[in-house]
Amino acid sequence: MSENNLPDDPLGVVKPPAKQGLFAWLRERFVAGMLIALPIVATFIILDFLINLIDSRVVPLIPPALRPETYLDFAVPGFGLIILILFLTLLGAVATNYLGSYFVSLTDRILTRVPVVRSVYSVFKQIRDVFQSNSAGQYKEVVMVQYPRAGSWVIGFVSGPAKGEMRHRLGADYIGVFVPTTPNPTSGFLLYVPEKDVVRMDMTVEEGAKVIFSGGLVIPEYPPAPKEQVTGK
Repeated sequence: MSENNLPDDPLGVVKPPAKQGLFAWLRERFVAGMLIALPIVATFIILDFLINLIDSRVVPLIPPALRPETYLDFAVPGFGLIILILFLTLLGAVATNYLGSYFVSLTDRILTRVPVVRSVYSVFKQIRDVFQSNSAGQYKEVVMVQYPRAGSWVIGFVSGPAKGEMRHRLGADYIGVFVPTTPNPTSGFLLYVPEKDVVRMDMTVEEGAKVIFSGGLVIPEYPPAPKEQVTGK
């Protein structure tokens, strides 16, 4: 074949990319900047909303003599949030001693016997009991199990070995795995599976929660970067 009959795109010849127009370049940079700014702006908007909401509910309950605006020409943003944190800390300190525990138990018995109120209170009481019984952190390991059929895998968190009647009925080699739902990882279902059937993951619980919350869009780096690179040491 003569040089005049060579094909336009012979094998092994890479054409240079088409030159990008000014409008396309500006559009790409604008989208990149928007994606970077979006989580920052959204975080500040949510924090501002929560702080203003708490201030509007808590500050009116404080005597005027204790409010900063009584002595200043302006209100202090977040003052209600500070008071709320101090109050909850004090409440926790009181509730952990003997007398405080007695009043908490008394309140539980009263509210669980009041019609209508007990239905709402029982739900939040169960949530409170879960956090109290797992103050050290229950879910410490991320695993994958086959569900709802063989060959399909879901991410779950190990809640511990089977106990009580579950251990008696199933055996000592079974473990409990909480499988959250997407995109709301606070709901889900509990599976008891043989320990040998789970695939243990290297990712942390926080990283596993991000995978579930994002619907698989946020995946942690693997293998994980060495700690020296992460900390910059």
